[in-house]
Amino acid sequence: MKTVTVRASRTYDVQIGSGLLQSAGASLQALFPTPRKVMVVSDDTVRALWGDLLIASLESAGYTVFEFVFPHGEASKTAATIVSLWEALAKTNLTRTDFVAALGGGVVGDMAGFAAATYLRGIPFVQFPTTLLAMVDSSVGGKTGADLAIGKNLIGAFHQPSAVFCDTDTLQTLPDNIFADGCAEVIKYGYINDPELLEMLKKPFADAPDEIIAHCVADKRDLVEADERDTGARQLLNLGHTAGHAIEMLSDFTISHGSAVAIGMVLMAKAAVAAGLCEKDVPTHIEAMLKAYHLPTECPYGADALAKVALSDKKRKGGSITLVLPDKIGNSRLYPVPADTLCEFFKGGL
Repeated sequence: MKTVTVRASRTYDVQIGSGLLQSAGASLQALFPTPRKVMVVSDDTVRALWGDLLIASLESAGYTVFEFVFPHGEASKTAATIVSLWEALAKTNLTRTDFVAALGGGVVGDMAGFAAATYLRGIPFVQFPTTLLAMVDSSVGGKTGADLAIGKNLIGAFHQPSAVFCDTDTLQTLPDNIFADGCAEVIKYGYINDPELLEMLKKPFADAPDEIIAHCVADKRDLVEADERDTGARQLLNLGHTAGHAIEMLSDFTISHGSAVAIGMVLMAKAAVAAGLCEKDVPTHIEAMLKAYHLPTECPYGADALAKVALSDKKRKGGSITLVLPDKIGNSRLYPVPADTLCEFFKGGL
C-alpha cells in the first residue's frame, strides 16, 4: 500500500492499495470513533458491485449506516439530486460529528462532497473512489459540486475530505472505456509537469498501478497545496479541460469526460503550435500516447460551437479566460487570453 499526505486546509491521507474497502471500518476508527452515523452515497452500478463490502465493513466496526443511491451517469449530477441527498441526510438526523462516505466515481464524489459541504454548513466526508479517473483526480483536492443545464460544475464548494481510500481492486470491474477515461487524466499529469510519468506510461499500466496512481496523486497534491482555491498554479490541472468540457456539453455527454479531455489536449497542443507557443513535436507525442491507451484524438465540433460553450465555463474571468497550453513535452503553462479571441485560437487546433 502507498500513502500520499495532502496538507491543505485539512490534512488527510490518500491510501492506495488492495483490500481497502474491506478494512475501511477499522481504518476509520482513528478519525471517527464509534458510535456514529454514516451516509454511504453511491450510484446504482457501484452499489451493486461494492456496496455490500463497504457497508459490512462499516457496520462491523460499529457504525450505523444509511444509504443514498441514485442512477449512474452525468445526467444525475444535478441540483435536484443534491436536494434529495440533503433531505436524506436530514431525515436520518446526521449531525456534525457524523460523516458522509462517497463510494463511486467522480459524479458520486463531487455530489456527496458538495452535500457534505453544505448540510449543517459542513460535515465531514470520506472518499472511496472506484474509478481510475476519480482516484487520480476528483477524489483529491476538495473540489465538489454539480452541473447546471448551461455548464458543468457551476455550483459547488471547496471541501476537503477527511480521508481518501483508493482500493485498486475496484479497477478490475471497470469497463474498458471507463478505464481509458481515467488513463486520459493520468496522461494529463505527464504533460503538465511530469516527464518521468510519461516514461513510466510507456510500459503497461498493469505493471505498476499503485505506483502510477500515487505518482498522479502526489502531482495533484503539490498543486493543491500551492493553490488550494484554484486561483493560480492549480489551474494547470485544467489541461485539455476548456475544450474538453465544451465537447462533453455539445455531445450531450455521449462523449465521456476522459475522451473529451483527451481530444481537448490534442486540440490545445495543435493550437499552441499554431500560435507559436509550443514546440512542434508535442501534438504528435500526445496523440501517440493517447492512442496507445485507446483514447480518441479527433474533435467532431467546430471552433464556433466550442468557443460558445467554453465561454460559459467557470474558468472565464470577466473578459478573459485562462488556457492551459503545453510548451514542450512534459511541461505546460497558463496563458490568459481575451475571451473574444478564443474562437480564433481554437481554429488553430482543428
